[in-house]
Amino acid sequence: MHLLLKTITGFYPVWLIGCAALALGRPSLFLWFNGPWITFALGTVMLGMGLTLTPADFRRLLQAPGALTLGFLAHYTIMPLTGWLIGKALHLEPGMAVGLILVASCPSGTASNVVSYLARVDVALAVSVTTTSTLFAFVMTPLWCKLLAGHTVPVDALGLCVSTLKAVVAPVLIGVVCNWKFPGVVVRISRFGPAVSVIAVVLITAGIVSQNAGAVLDNFGKLALAALLLHAIGFVLGYAVARFLKYPVITARTVSIEVGMQNGGMAAMLAKKNFPMEPLAAVPAVFSGVIQNLLGSIIAARWGRSPAPQEDGKSPA
Repeated sequence: MHLLLKTITGFYPVWLIGCAALALGRPSLFLWFNGPWITFALGTVMLGMGLTLTPADFRRLLQAPGALTLGFLAHYTIMPLTGWLIGKALHLEPGMAVGLILVASCPSGTASNVVSYLARVDVALAVSVTTTSTLFAFVMTPLWCKLLAGHTVPVDALGLCVSTLKAVVAPVLIGVVCNWKFPGVVVRISRFGPAVSVIAVVLITAGIVSQNAGAVLDNFGKLALAALLLHAIGFVLGYAVARFLKYPVITARTVSIEVGMQNGGMAAMLAKKNFPMEPLAAVPAVFSGVIQNLLGSIIAARWGRSPAPQEDGKSPA
């Protein structure tokens, strides 16, 4: 069982790309995974994230307020603005531009914590940034979408807020409470969490690809370039801003990963639920999910081989 779980999680990019390609060639295989299934799958992923958190993780937020604030603010400024600029520069059609902005306005996902662990950076800080960006997503994601995409297509900010609360914030909080009240049970089931999350995200991606196979093929080059630029710029600027502000290398690397990686599953679900008149809005999330994991794997391998010192200078307050 351990080997099976390790295989599922360890080859995550392989399953993601393989099932996406299969859905592209044989859409009928994954057409069933739509609507409520996508919402349920994302809720399962976020519940799994919540089950890994304890009250101690929230107390840890107070131990490095400067680095945590930097990660949160950098994530919710660099990425949304970069997504908007890329959409303008590549002249993406409205549906795809809105989808790219939506991806860029989402919180960092659980995959960023896995990459942080493999890259041997500050995992506690990574978890803290992911947690805070997720818990406040019900405000930040609708706000940025309204500001950056509201002039292009109608954006129901309240609807986005409610959807995010139901599918993202609520499952995380339920997981935290379960871990607090029933730690013994959670310990026994939590080992299945990463594998279940991988399966859920892969199915979300394949389901969206199967429903938009023609559009994915027609816009493959432009959307792949848009996703590559979005995440590459996020990784670079996240690192650069932290170093400019005199944070240690290990902190800068952590912020880089947390800025550069988004919750693509959340973006896909919100696009399907809140932009029904823009079917292409969910497609950028597919490219984002594949490309950010490939870039994250490369970064994890590079930094994992040359870990930064735990402390190479005093962090700003």
